[in-house]
Amino acid sequence: MRIHDDSPGGRTAHPATSPAGDALTMHAVTRRHGRGNSAVHALRGVNVRLPYGSFTAVMGPSGSGKSTLLQCGAGLDRATSGQVVLGGQDLAGMGERRLTRLRRSRVGFVFQSFNLLPALTAEQNVLLPLRLAGSRPDRAAAARALGLVGLADRARHRPGELSGGQQQRVAIARALITRPDLICADEPTGALDPATAEDVMGLLRQAVAEWGATVLMVTHDPAAAAWADRVLFLQDGTVVDEAQGSDAADIAARMRAMRTTRAPHAMSSTHAAGPPAGHTTATTAEAATAGGTVEVSAA
Repeated sequence: MRIHDDSPGGRTAHPATSPAGDALTMHAVTRRHGRGNSAVHALRGVNVRLPYGSFTAVMGPSGSGKSTLLQCGAGLDRATSGQVVLGGQDLAGMGERRLTRLRRSRVGFVFQSFNLLPALTAEQNVLLPLRLAGSRPDRAAAARALGLVGLADRARHRPGELSGGQQQRVAIARALITRPDLICADEPTGALDPATAEDVMGLLRQAVAEWGATVLMVTHDPAAAAWADRVLFLQDGTVVDEAQGSDAADIAARMRAMRTTRAPHAMSSTHAAGPPAGHTTATTAEAATAGGTVEVSAA
């Protein structure tokens, strides 16, 4: 694998020489909350392959299973049945500690609400995944990551001193710092205006095209989904359609068509009462990076 020192962590593979195989494989994955007539079938036999260096968007109506697919793929939730392989590691049977270590090293997260810790500077937020993993903070790597997202001059600023778009750029830099196998983006443009959303999507596209990242993104926005190589459409926990190289208009048309049809199996409900069994509960720091806990101090 050829390595480039201008990547966020200094060792991101060039997309032309990304590892062979898949960053994420989900085979016949189901996720059921509850039992009997009150059971919620969030996923019904989903099959997904994400090759290294690819950008996949997931769309569907509310309650279709989009977030559940992302959470199961990232090891934040456990599949009821089926197989999930992340970065070559089968998640089945992993204990919580091992699963947490895997997320810290193999997955980067970008959330709609940014999930930056307000007491920390941009630099400290970017370095948080390394601190959670017990690694020595690499300030040079943080500087590279912030520079790549256009925030080299904002390293000492706290989230409250940054715009929404700048905060999301910090979140992207944080997701890239560990050079993960997979970046999971959950509605990354949902809290942004259209112009800023376009800038953020351009950065995620750049992460794939220039830095060799693999991105799995959940979105309601056809314009955001159009940046992806491939769009999967979920309905009632089932992948019912797929598009490659589609523009926003085509994606929006496919979404409208889905509203007039139903998947073979209808979910009995779109919500489960309380956290589902097996779902990971996060602390404040873990919610920021989906990694683990660490003591932090403002500098």
